Amino acid sequence: MNKPVLVVMAAGMGSRYGGLKQIDPVGPNGEIIIDYSLFDAKKAGFETVIFIIKKELEQEFKETIGSRIPKGMEAIYTYQDVNDLPDGYTLPDERIKPWGTAHAVCAARDIICSPFVVINADDYYGSESFKVIYEYLLRVENSDVYNFAMVAYELENTLTENGYVSRGICSTDANDMLLSVVEHTQIEKDGDWGAKFTEDGGKTWNSLDPYSLVSMNLWGFTPEFIKEAWDGFPNFLDDILATNPLKGEYYLPSVVTKLINSKKATVKVLHSGEKWYGVTYKEDKPMVQKALNRMHEIGTYPSTLWK
Repeated sequence: MNKPVLVVMAAGMGSRYGGLKQIDPVGPNGEIIIDYSLFDAKKAGFETVIFIIKKELEQEFKETIGSRIPKGMEAIYTYQDVNDLPDGYTLPDERIKPWGTAHAVCAARDIICSPFVVINADDYYGSESFKVIYEYLLRVENSDVYNFAMVAYELENTLTENGYVSRGICSTDANDMLLSVVEHTQIEKDGDWGAKFTEDGGKTWNSLDPYSLVSMNLWGFTPEFIKEAWDGFPNFLDDILATNPLKGEYYLPSVVTKLINSKKATVKVLHSGEKWYGVTYKEDKPMVQKALNRMHEIGTYPSTLWK
């Protein structure tokens, strides 16, 4: 079996944050968040990273990220294009927004031929998370179903004080097998302890258990997942072009849930004990900087990531 590869979704511009947040320094020596993901992934055993970016960001991204790839790690670039549609479909007038995370992964459908891990470019996941999912994919074998995995985090550890976030709320069985992921696009803190979400722009709110497990798009798949996602894209388009043609998104969790419900896949939920960090808003940056500085001080990371 080919060794697992790392797939980094980096096509987003971070509209709520403002600017290309994937290349904003957060570490004590000017490190960016993806530096820590690459360091932790290399330490776990990954030797190849595939970046999914926008074509128009290619030069800036390669100049910033390409020079930071660790020695012994191969970097490959592919491009998410809003015009990348199945035969018979055309882009709706005025559609600018990308088609979502499942569509992003499909951008690598011609180059992935081994198990792969998917992450966001602007999320800090922690070294243990990469270790447990890499080791899972080294052992994984499809049988009569696809065997996938994800690393889950507690909701309370993924919220920000500075606005709302999007999270996939996970349901699992007694054996830590994923039953479903429900995407909520507007979740906020509720007081000092708690969480709430709205689906109507804030007119009504519903409570969420702060200890709920959530997906932060740290998935482990076999190559068959991409074929399933691409094959399911027309059904998504048929629905969304009739209901929300300018903003509807094709999410990874929705594809996973359909495969689970159709008995075509199982997903093992892995726990790492790591705390997630991310810069969703500019106001989040000082907190992330403080946490990363502390990790360097106590030896979680060396004083300089790349010698």
